[in-house]
Amino acid sequence: MTSPLFVKRKKPKKQRNAILDWLGYIGLRALVGILQLSSVETNLRFARFLGRLLWKHYGRGRQRALDNLRASYPDKNEQWYEETGRKSCEQLVMLAVDVIFTPRLVKKDNWKQYSRFKNAERAKWLSKEGKGLILVGAHYGNFEIIGYMMGLFGFNVYSIARPLDNPYISKYLYGVRQRAGQKIIDKKGAAELFGKVASSGATLGFIADQDAGDKGIFVDFFGRKASTYKSIGLLALTENLPIVIGYARRIDDRFFFEIGVTRIIMPEEWANKKDPLLWITAEYTKAIETFVREDPTQYWWLHRRWKHRPKNELPVSAV
Repeated sequence: MTSPLFVKRKKPKKQRNAILDWLGYIGLRALVGILQLSSVETNLRFARFLGRLLWKHYGRGRQRALDNLRASYPDKNEQWYEETGRKSCEQLVMLAVDVIFTPRLVKKDNWKQYSRFKNAERAKWLSKEGKGLILVGAHYGNFEIIGYMMGLFGFNVYSIARPLDNPYISKYLYGVRQRAGQKIIDKKGAAELFGKVASSGATLGFIADQDAGDKGIFVDFFGRKASTYKSIGLLALTENLPIVIGYARRIDDRFFFEIGVTRIIMPEEWANKKDPLLWITAEYTKAIETFVREDPTQYWWLHRRWKHRPKNELPVSAV
């Protein structure tokens, strides 16, 4: 909490260069055109190569990932940490290929060539009821394809996203994601729209594994307290909405995904809880941990997920 007697001044936002932004956008479109001359599997092999380079040369990120893995899996050895972290970097780069190729490849009449569903039937009907639903995922596998598939089959789905700094690239990528029918809500100021969208009976999709800073709720994630956003729990409580926790896991490093549901939290489950907001947040975070543990190589371990610490937590040196 910042003292009212000392308020840190924010640095003025740097003015962007429109010409450089436009050139960056042109460069991206040219790159996409070149990549699409080859098959998606060829591009995924190249993405894995780039991921290995990223792991080798991005020292700060590699160290962060290794630290996170050691703390989360204290029973594993250094070879496992290194291999899991490297594969995690490969998956991160492969996601960029997925985003480019998904609208081009995945259609209503061929989706079974690229995906399969697991434990998703009940979640499907909850969404189709049109009474409102919260869909929670994580930076894991190809989380982007979930919203795409729901839009493709006519589900009324909104995804929360932060626009990129380059407005041309941001608009282009938003267009790619919206092509099948999903809607994107800008993360900035989105909270004001949550109730209205939920009341319309839509499904609201969140990526819920980011550090929420000092104002978040601290719940267990891989044996450590992690600051987690309150907005999902508050929305569920206010609108009385079920929460579906799901994932999209890549199979055998191919452009093929298992889209599954790990947990569905129904409103009656928190009705008699002493602190329902804390319980909901802890429950969906535990469900995220469950599917990450099934294949930790697909999680983004480079994230600063445990950046902020509870005020009452002793420093490591004091323990």
